[in-house]
Amino acid sequence: MDARIFQRIRENLLRQRRNLLDWLQYTPNSKKQIHLGPAEETAVQAHLQILDTALAKAEDKTLGICKICHDYIEPDRLEMDFTANVCLSHYSVEDMRRLEAELELAHKVHKALLPQELPQIPGLQLAAFIQPADIVGGDYFDFFRFRDGALGLAIADVMSKGLPASMLMASLQASLRILVPENTCPAAVLQRLNGLFCHNVHLIKFITIFLGRFEPASRALEYCNAGHNPPLLLRGNNRDDRHWLQPTGAAIGLAESFDYHAATVTLTPGDVFMLYTDGVTEAMNAAHEEFGDQRLAEIASRHHAASPQIAIRELRAALQTFIGKQMFSDDVTIVAGKMEH
Repeated sequence: MDARIFQRIRENLLRQRRNLLDWLQYTPNSKKQIHLGPAEETAVQAHLQILDTALAKAEDKTLGICKICHDYIEPDRLEMDFTANVCLSHYSVEDMRRLEAELELAHKVHKALLPQELPQIPGLQLAAFIQPADIVGGDYFDFFRFRDGALGLAIADVMSKGLPASMLMASLQASLRILVPENTCPAAVLQRLNGLFCHNVHLIKFITIFLGRFEPASRALEYCNAGHNPPLLLRGNNRDDRHWLQPTGAAIGLAESFDYHAATVTLTPGDVFMLYTDGVTEAMNAAHEEFGDQRLAEIASRHHAASPQIAIRELRAALQTFIGKQMFSDDVTIVAGKMEH
């Protein structure tokens, strides 16, 4: 195999390893708990061990050697999954069927369009806002339909910046637009998504994502929160009745072999929910003070009776007043919804 391929893979793996170690060392425990959800740090250590093994193999050029014929596997496959170690020619019929399904998925992903529009859902008002900190950003929100017709809504944040984050987010969006219509459960989608991204050498850090499934008839919101900032839920009968939809799984690409689980809340008339990225809560003023989730909750509560569009407008105004002449250092994304009476 060309030495340049080993060099490229090694450089990306080193960046992944360095970023994970920095995350373990410098991230505050409260932030770690959000990104990990119910997972333990041992899952990150397991991922680091696999990275170390791959790095050692890349160093001595044994990475990607087929365990059956001892020749190198296809380079493109190795970059998509650096743990791959069997040539296609040795795959069983069942393995080939699974691979064909993955190749079909990849083909669909490349062809997927990326429009963003607010769906019309009876009884549910929706609004959204996104502002990249740079020309391109790593924040993302979108709406889909699950296989049974239920509304899917997502908000995500690539833990990186600039063009690489934007390109990875575009790949994530395309993947979700293929996976969601094939499934009925958010947890199953994120399980598959983690499998697609976890060993991809281009995933330098990880992705936090909240994926929800709303059924208008039952008003049930089933969700899987993969290490994302907990969305705020305000109950309609009491604007001070605040709930945070805590992580139910680890961020995509952060933990090795993690099982994702979903949780469900039933929305009632007047309920308001607000999804956001950490560009909102971590926005800083001149005194290096963060905006924080409590300010977000107070503003959302204050405008609890208003439409989602007004609530987002008021939150944006409060953010701008808070940071003053400071620039936003991260992308800002907000998705709000309200159950009609």
